[in-house]
Amino acid sequence: MPDTKPDLSCDVAIIGAGTAGLAAERAARRAGARTLLIDDGFTGTLCATTGCMPSKLLIAAAGAHADLHKARLMGIDIPAAQVDGRRVMERLRFERDRFVAATRKGMESLPDGARIDARAQFAAPDRLELDDGRQIAAKAVVIATGSAPVIPKPYRDLGPRVLTNDTVFEMQDLPRSMAVIGAGPLGAELAQAFGRLGVRVALFDQGDRLAKIRCDRVHDAFRELYARDVPLHLGCAPEPSAQGDGIRLAWNGQHQDYDCVLVATGRAPALDGLNLDAADLRLDDRGVPDFDRDTLQCGNSAIFIAGDADADAPVLHEASLEGAIAGANAARYPDVAPADRPPLFAITFTDPPVAAIGAAPDKTAIHGFADYSDQGRARIEARAGGMLRLGSDAQGRLTGADLAVPGADHLAHLLVAAVMNGSTASDLLDLPFYHPTLEEGMKPALRAICKAASLHLSISRDSGNPPGA
Repeated sequence: MPDTKPDLSCDVAIIGAGTAGLAAERAARRAGARTLLIDDGFTGTLCATTGCMPSKLLIAAAGAHADLHKARLMGIDIPAAQVDGRRVMERLRFERDRFVAATRKGMESLPDGARIDARAQFAAPDRLELDDGRQIAAKAVVIATGSAPVIPKPYRDLGPRVLTNDTVFEMQDLPRSMAVIGAGPLGAELAQAFGRLGVRVALFDQGDRLAKIRCDRVHDAFRELYARDVPLHLGCAPEPSAQGDGIRLAWNGQHQDYDCVLVATGRAPALDGLNLDAADLRLDDRGVPDFDRDTLQCGNSAIFIAGDADADAPVLHEASLEGAIAGANAARYPDVAPADRPPLFAITFTDPPVAAIGAAPDKTAIHGFADYSDQGRARIEARAGGMLRLGSDAQGRLTGADLAVPGADHLAHLLVAAVMNGSTASDLLDLPFYHPTLEEGMKPALRAICKAASLHLSISRDSGNPPGA
């Protein structure tokens, strides 16, 4: 520890006031710890400001426009719609700002003196230095600094025409054209949304996968549907260059000009400036401290890490859980206890939605598939298409699922509960399936698993599907 006397002291210092940091502070305080929450600006969580909420507002606008086509298919004559890009973006920011205001209001409930608006770095494993010169002595520290967009080198010098999810929602109007680089969940969501709002969009990725879909059959079914909205250029790395007021991309002997490029190649832990060398932590090749994901403890130290900063599970419910685990363990250090972690549970809000739960296909003993291209309720709603995979162990207990079907964002919640409860395929078939619903579409996959696992099916379970199910 430095010889200088600290200006402040606490039991647990938390660096970062995002979802994980707020959860860590609450958990530590509930455990009886004196806390200090340090953040540069307290601007709100990533989810509210530039992540979950603004992206879903854009997707909702795109869905409303796409639904006009479905209405025409059903015999409802609607004149061609005119998308007012300025109004779309104005509503997005208005509603986004309401969500941000709500998160900031929650921060007002922090105890007096617990909130410090500053940047922090380590001066020692148990000492933090603030950018205003003050020092904090802390018995334990939680790193919850979140993440920042990764911009590949070829795009870094192209100015404001290169957008990330941190800047794209500040556009005053929709562009005429946009290239999206990166076909992961964020890139897939935003490319489809902009495309459905009338923007000329193309999606590029060096890989051959959309939205990180794990199952080949699910991916092939999804790609066919998705390509109706967005031209795909997978397996290529376009070379960008400035071209007038826009950007030219060149690939495989082709080129095209775009008003702007949205880079969605991922986010990296925001650890720069923390002076982790002074924390005496072992770092991996990405510069992230080695940690135990069941305790969030970094090595054997009194330092913990949570949320996007650990690059482990960058979704909101995981960030909140990790913050709670890290905060509670920091408060009772050195009496650190592991916590049960839920299975993988991720949703991409494309149309159709994509979901991944639990064990991947190569880790599953038995597979059952359900094709939604002729599923009754999906056909009724003019959105038939997609594929569902359920996986189980040899005894028929559900262990994983991959979905790209209508309503997957809702079906996935039923399936993750089944996986967590150790339910078998026959257990789910014991449930009543109302007709006609999207849930009925899972029954072929469940029956396939029951057959492969030699699970007995009662007459009620094996009575088949009503017409159109």
